[in-house]
Order: sequence, then C-alpha cells, then structure tokens
Amino acid sequence: MSTGTASATAGSPHVTSTFRHAMIWPAVLVILLVGLFPVIYTLVTGFQNINMFDEDTGFSGLLNYRRLAGDIRFWQSLLHTFIFLAIALPVELVLGLLLALLFLERMPGKQIFIALLVLPVVTSPIIAGAAWRLLFDNRFGPINEIIGWLTGEPEAILWTVDPTFVYPAILIAEIWQWTPFMFLLLLAGLSNVDSSLMEAAELDGAGFWQTFWHVTLPIIRPVMWIAVLIRGLDLFRLFDVVWALTRGGPGTMSETVSIYAYIQGFQQFETSYAAAMAFAIIVLLSILVMMALRRMEIDR
Repeated sequence: MSTGTASATAGSPHVTSTFRHAMIWPAVLVILLVGLFPVIYTLVTGFQNINMFDEDTGFSGLLNYRRLAGDIRFWQSLLHTFIFLAIALPVELVLGLLLALLFLERMPGKQIFIALLVLPVVTSPIIAGAAWRLLFDNRFGPINEIIGWLTGEPEAILWTVDPTFVYPAILIAEIWQWTPFMFLLLLAGLSNVDSSLMEAAELDGAGFWQTFWHVTLPIIRPVMWIAVLIRGLDLFRLFDVVWALTRGGPGTMSETVSIYAYIQGFQQFETSYAAAMAFAIIVLLSILVMMALRRMEIDR
C-alpha cells in the first residue's frame, strides 16, 4: 500500500507541474536578471548627477527629468524619429505585401529570387549605411551619374548634406534594407491561407482585390500586426543608417532620439542625463507597445 501510494504521489499532476516549474525557474531568473538589471540601473542613474566632471551618486531628485522636459533638441530628435517611422513603416508594409503577393504564385527560380531579396536584411545596418553613403556621393556616386544620364546634364546632388535630400536619402536606405523583412513575414502569413477560401470567393464572383480585402487580409492581419510592431520598435531606435549617412546632420536635422542619447552619453559624457533620457524612452515605448497589443486584441 505504502509503495503504491508513494508511486501515485510521485506521478501525480501536482508533483509533475512542480518539477517542471523547478526546472524552468533558473532560466527565468537569468532572463529577469539580464533584462531587469539594466533598466533598474538606468533608473537609479537617472536620479544621480554623473557627468564628465563630477560623479555625484547622491540623490538629485528630478533634476535630469526637468532638464529633459525643457530640452528642445530632445523633442526635435523625437519628432525626427516619428517622421522616419511614419513614412518608412507604411512604405515597407505595402512594398513587402506586394512582393509577398507576387512571390506567392509559382514561378521559375522563385527560391533564388527570394534569397537575393533577403540579402539586404542580413547586411549589417552600419555597413548598409556606409554603402549608401558611397552610392550617394556627389562626385563619384553612381546615383548622381544615373540621374545625369536621364537629365542629359551632370548632377551633383548633395544627398547627405542638402536639407532637401537628406530625408529621402535616409528613407531610401532604410526602406531598401528592411522591406525584405516585411516581405518574408507576410509571405509566411499568405502561404498559410487556405486556398479553398479564395477559390470559394472567386466562384461567388469576387475579383482579386475583393477576395484579398475581405478574405485574405483578415486572415493575415495578426501576422501584419506582428510585423508592424517589430519594425515599429526597430524604427523607433533608428541609429545605424542615419549615423553612417549623416551623423544626424545637416546640423541636427536628421538626428534621431537614439543618436541624441548616444551623443549625450558617450560623446559629452552626461551619463545621468543620458540615463534619464533612456528611461523616458523605455516608458514611452512600453506605452506604445501596450496600445499596439490592445489594438491587436480588439482586431482578433
């Protein structure tokens, strides 16, 4: 009896669940330590006054946050970031969706073309930015040369210096690199759509766009939301391409919030001020993510 009882207890669902949790907890603790420690350290540093000339680890109150609230350059950099996000994200989504619809059909050499399209994504953003800087060079860059062939006269557009062209230059480089990412996610979503549903819509007389809008789009909407969320977060921390192309110039015209935080923290060594800025960005991103997740729940 006692042996049978012990065996039954050992094999009970409660014991099994406890054992599984015990095996998972070490990994969870490591993840929490790695994820939470930098956030907590940043929060604490933001309430101190550490800079190049002073290392005051005492409590400084809301000094850095009051300074941040009145920092025009910070708000301008935040505006620049939202402008890049508001333009690049919809363009990448639409282009990625069109490419996914194109490659959804069978075609010769499909895998080769997809592999070539993915190449920009696997390129380091700083290298991609440096490459586009060479392409946009006003003297030796091929882009000005091609424009000159089309217009019939030499062109010397200052893509990374002229305020008129600096935004298009950054957006072209960013969209070129990350549209394939959207394409891959959306292609995966479209590939899982039941073809019988589309065939039924066609039999009912629905055209291509009607079928796409009323049948395909609702099915892939969760995948689209995930793609938009991932790219939106990535665009909000836009740094590499802009830094390689313009260093935030001309002046501070293309300076994103990540570049401004980097300058404050690692060039001017305003450590506590940069920490306060980073924590404010974390809070803002958390709010935006929660709003996006709530929207995703509504659309289900």
